[in-house]
This record gives sequence, C-alpha cells and structure tokens, in this order.
Amino acid sequence: MRAAILHTHGEPPKHVEHPDPVAGEGVSIVRVTAAPVVPLDLLCATGTSYFGPPELPYVPGVQGVGVVEQSSALAPGTRVFFATSAGMAAGDGSFAERAAVPDADLIALETPVADPAVAAIGLSGVAGWMTLTWRAQLQPGEQVLVLGGGGAVGQVAIGAARVLGASRVVAVARSDASKQRALAAGADEVVAASTDVDELTSRLGAPSYDVVIDPVFGTAATAAARVLAPGGRLVNLGGSSGDEAVFSSAVLRGRTASVLGYTNNALTADQRREALTAVLHHAAFGAIAVAHETVTLDEVATAWKRQAAGETDGRLVLTITAAE
Repeated sequence: MRAAILHTHGEPPKHVEHPDPVAGEGVSIVRVTAAPVVPLDLLCATGTSYFGPPELPYVPGVQGVGVVEQSSALAPGTRVFFATSAGMAAGDGSFAERAAVPDADLIALETPVADPAVAAIGLSGVAGWMTLTWRAQLQPGEQVLVLGGGGAVGQVAIGAARVLGASRVVAVARSDASKQRALAAGADEVVAASTDVDELTSRLGAPSYDVVIDPVFGTAATAAARVLAPGGRLVNLGGSSGDEAVFSSAVLRGRTASVLGYTNNALTADQRREALTAVLHHAAFGAIAVAHETVTLDEVATAWKRQAAGETDGRLVLTITAAE
C-alpha cells in the first residue's frame, strides 16, 4: 500500500510503499479516506514530546476517517472515524491507504458530512464540545469567550456555544485570516490578540464572561481570567502561547471563579463517541464547521512543512483512496 513514512525525527514523512497492516484480535483494518495533519502529529514526530521519541520508521497520523474492511466488531463497509496512538506508542497511524485500529478506537458514523470535513473536525470537535458541556457546564444565556478562535478547537467551540444557547460569543484571534474563520464559525465579535496583558484585558471589556475556552494559555489566559464574571469558569486545554499564566487570587476568590484543566485523554470511549456524534449532528446543518483544505497523500511532505510553518488557512486534510 501507499503510505507516509517518517524515517527521521523532525523531518517530514516520505510518500512510499509500505506493507499492509494485519488484523488481529481486537484490531480492525480500515481503508482510510481522509486524515488530518494536526499539531500533535508534528510534535510527536520531533521526538521531544512527553511521550518520548517514537520508534522509527512509522506512519504518522493520530486521526482518520475511513471504511471498515476487516473487523470482528463492525460490519465490513461501515464508515468510521478512528483515533490512533501513532507517535505516542509503537504502531502506525492514519497517513496510509489502510490502518490497523483497536476496535475500541472506532466510532461508527451515520452523518451526511463528507469525510474530509469529518476529519477536519475530529478530536478537535470532541474537545470543543466537551470543554463547554462536561467541564464548563455551560448554561443557556451565558456569555462565552473563546481564545484562539481561528483554530480548529476554537471554531468548534464557537459553533457549539451557539447551539448550546450562549447569549454572546466573543473570540480572540491573532491574524485577519483567523478573525475571518472565527466570524464564519459564528462569533458575535472578534478581538485582536496582543502580547500585552493590560492591552488585551482592555480590549476584552468589562468582566462579563461566564465561560472561557482556552487552547492557548500564556498572556491570553492571564487577560481572560481578569474578565471572568462572578462564578466564571476558565477551561484550559492547551498551551500554544506559553506554559504559564498569572491569575489573581483576589479575582478568583472575589468572583468565586474556577480554573479547570481538560484533556481528551481523560474521556471514556463512550464520551468520545457521544461528543463526536453530537458535533457532527450540528455540522450536518451547518451550525458547526472547521475550515479546511484537502491535499493528496503524495503531497504529504509539503503539507507537513506548511503545517509546521503555520502557512495554512485552516486544517490540512490528506485525502486517500486505497487501491481495491
């Protein structure tokens, strides 16, 4: 089969021939149709992540969409979304015509949303939905602030906040392209990001945000914590802008505010399935979407470099058609 193989840590994978995966007990074979190139793929491939350096060579790709070919859990022909541990543990991922996937990591799909769009949403959709529902316990009528509003998680969180009944959704974005993605996702207003905490705090306005969804941390989280409403909740799920933020004890105590952590790794298989199903239900009606661009598997090296350089206008999704 054709696959993208990583031979050197920190280098892009190469499009080459690779042996087909073999089914085993509790493991299904999926014919892959679409796989997103996400930051976690690049991080694991550097060999510097907290998972440790992955054994080489391997097929990257921590998420994918496809059709079951062999399985004892699902009927052949079943359309599925799946996750892999590629780069985090031994084994290959989704950047190939076929993938071996543990049965527990398969989610059967019953949605009209196209495979590339499902792949673009993927686990970012799960995170955007669960930070609002499970961790923040968003209530109808509350106001939501989404940091990193132009990213995949941010776009889902904006759309999800709308369908969950938020009265106002404000996003923070770093570039004009990110601003446009946040507006397209449904934000009422987009605030320009700043590395100056006082300036960003001023731009955000008076303390009025019941929920903050934070995939960036750093300066943005520091400013966002200052504008939490009484009883406000800031949910952090990433640190793309820094690993440290500063929170005022007086503000947290005076407003009985909460700072909460989130990771998809804490979810059960049922929670992941239910969250993705909910997001795709709303995506089918256009209420939730992630801007994306499709590229072919043989363009994987270029796509990898673009993702690393931040030269994308949305998520990059590899489209893959396996030989019959």
